[in-house]
Amino acid sequence: MAAEQRYPGADCDVLVVGAGLAGLRCASVLHERGLAVTVWDASDAIGGRVRTDVVDGFRCDRGFQVLNPAYPELPRAVDVSSLRIQPFEAGVVLRDQTRSRVWAHPLRSPGRLPRMALTSGLGVRELWALARWAGPALRAHRLTAPTHDDSLYGALERARVHGLPRRVLDQFLAGVVLDDRGMTSNAFILLLVRMFALGVPGLPADGMRALPQAIAAPITDRIRLQRNVSHIKRDGSGWTVTDGHDIVRARHVVVATDARAAESLTGVPAAQMKGVVTDWWAVDSPLPGPAMLWVDARTKPSGPLVNTAVISKAAPTYAPAGQHLVAASALLGPGSEPPSHAAMQSHAGDILGADTSRWNLITRHVIPEALPVQPPPLRVRRSVRVDDGLWVCGDHRDTASIQGALVSGRRVAEAIAASP
Repeated sequence: MAAEQRYPGADCDVLVVGAGLAGLRCASVLHERGLAVTVWDASDAIGGRVRTDVVDGFRCDRGFQVLNPAYPELPRAVDVSSLRIQPFEAGVVLRDQTRSRVWAHPLRSPGRLPRMALTSGLGVRELWALARWAGPALRAHRLTAPTHDDSLYGALERARVHGLPRRVLDQFLAGVVLDDRGMTSNAFILLLVRMFALGVPGLPADGMRALPQAIAAPITDRIRLQRNVSHIKRDGSGWTVTDGHDIVRARHVVVATDARAAESLTGVPAAQMKGVVTDWWAVDSPLPGPAMLWVDARTKPSGPLVNTAVISKAAPTYAPAGQHLVAASALLGPGSEPPSHAAMQSHAGDILGADTSRWNLITRHVIPEALPVQPPPLRVRRSVRVDDGLWVCGDHRDTASIQGALVSGRRVAEAIAASP
């Protein structure tokens, strides 16, 4: 690391407002470049939306989240091996009218291919339609060209993906991008599909909180929590920031909060956000089936869930010895009430084919603003410079993903490091 600089008359070179993934990544890169950086965050812990609650020995991430080791930015930000990622099996289990079926990644689970050929419900016509839709994922450079984009709904219609494959994709992808209307950029979806093909998502041994903790490790002493910034104003060639009690003057200020808070502090219009509610249950007895995500692919699903999973089957560290952990998620529209616990528990049991009478609710996470929308045409880079020395970063400035948050933080840091 270069010798630390300090802009004359300032308390630090850069003040980062927000200790989520983007803010932490930005601060860590700035620290590596030798700039004096301070991080303020309004919460009682780092991580932003990537947090883990430990309840009676169970690790419950705030909203069902997974970490894909294929994200190109991840190894640039942390030592991936230190996270001890516990992978899910590569595939999805679907509940249809008569049975559960396993659709596994053919290259990662070749032993499942013979049974899949008999029970997948996919014929030549369905496979060809899926190939027409997903084929462009092989040419990632074309996905970022706006002229090649459409909504997911439009792209699936054009590829003539119908019937069972369509219901599975609709449900599975709704849980990934929190959109059950198919209005998300198809190019963005295919970028995610590409990542699913290249890597198997999993969960760190200590929960998703391990990721922000790993990014923050070199700058822990620079982070100040419970600092709710109320005002940012120009002060000569720098900026003054206050939380109503303390004041910091910096040459650069990076607003790395959620989109709505960023709009309040900088005037940058906020992206529309999508919500999710996740319930977590403790289960005494093991549940059958593979360590995959399960979806309801019936013509008329029996409840509100977009997905469910036996989390501890993939990630044993998420539950105490002899116990099992189930999570299930439903979408949460603007201003809408979450489904009842009973409705979510009943639907989860129905999808998994399990008796839920002895399930014990551990906790519920209601997250009205979990992900920014990503409409077509796909814009993988939005402006991060608000004014001379004032910047904004987050997944709402790049792609709505962990990859996007990390990239956004780095590119702001690099822009600051390169500035006069």
